[in-house]
Amino acid sequence: MLIDTHCHLDFKDFDPDRQEVIDRAREQGIERIVNVGSSLEGTEKSIELSRKHDFIYSSAGIHPHEADRTGSKELELFGGLLGAGKVVAIGEIGLDYFRNLASRDNQEKLFRKMLDLAKEKDLPVIIHNRDAHEDTLHILKDTMGCPVNGVMHCFSGDAAFLERCLDIGMLVSFTCNVTFKKVGRLREAVKLVPIDRLLLETDAPFLAPQAFRGRRNEPAYVRFLAEEIAGIKGIDFEEVARVTTMNAKRFFGI
Repeated sequence: MLIDTHCHLDFKDFDPDRQEVIDRAREQGIERIVNVGSSLEGTEKSIELSRKHDFIYSSAGIHPHEADRTGSKELELFGGLLGAGKVVAIGEIGLDYFRNLASRDNQEKLFRKMLDLAKEKDLPVIIHNRDAHEDTLHILKDTMGCPVNGVMHCFSGDAAFLERCLDIGMLVSFTCNVTFKKVGRLREAVKLVPIDRLLLETDAPFLAPQAFRGRRNEPAYVRFLAEEIAGIKGIDFEEVARVTTMNAKRFFGI
C-alpha cells in the first residue's frame, strides 16, 4: 500500500474525470491521499473532497503566489476552515523566488502567518520552497524553533540544503521527476535521505513520471516513484512502500 502525500485533485485539470482518477488510485493500491490546498478556494474544495471520500484527507494552505491577494478578510475565512475534521496539515505554504508572482515582502508575511496558525492548531506544515533556501529555513527556525514539524515538498535542492533540512527535523518529499533523465543531483539526494525521513508525492497534475511525461500526473502514478526510489536506494519496493506509508501516517496522524 502507498500514500500520495501531496496532490491537487481540486484543480480544473481533473474536472472531466475526477472520479475515474480517484477510482484508479484505489485500484492501484493507494491507501491514502492528502489533497493539498494552495488557495482559499482550493482549500475549501480540498476539504469537500475529503468529506466525500473516506481515504482522502485535506491540507489547508495558501501558496506564496497568492500573497498579494491575501488580506485580513481572506485570512479570517481561512482560519475558519481549520476546524474541519480531516484537515491534517497546513500547506502548501512558503516562498517562491523563481516566478515572483507576489512581492517577497508579502510572501514572507503570509508565510509567517501560516506558520503561526500551524503552531496554534498543532498541525504539521507542508513547505513550498523555490529558489528561497536561506529565507525559508530562517523563517521556519525563527517562527517554529527546532525541530520543525514539517516536510520539504518536491525537494529540489543540493546535498548541503538537504542536510540542513534534516538537521532541523524536517521530512523530505520527492515527486515523480525523480524518474526523469539527467536528474543526477536529485537522485543523489534520494540516496542521502534516510528512509525513515522520506515521503512520496505526485504533486499531480504536475510532474508526471518519465513514462507519461508531458501528460497529466495522477495519484496512481506514485507507484512509479516508489519503484524508482527502490532502485536508487537498492532496496525492495515493498520496503519503500511500508516505511514511507508508516512515515506518512505518523506525520499526518492518519
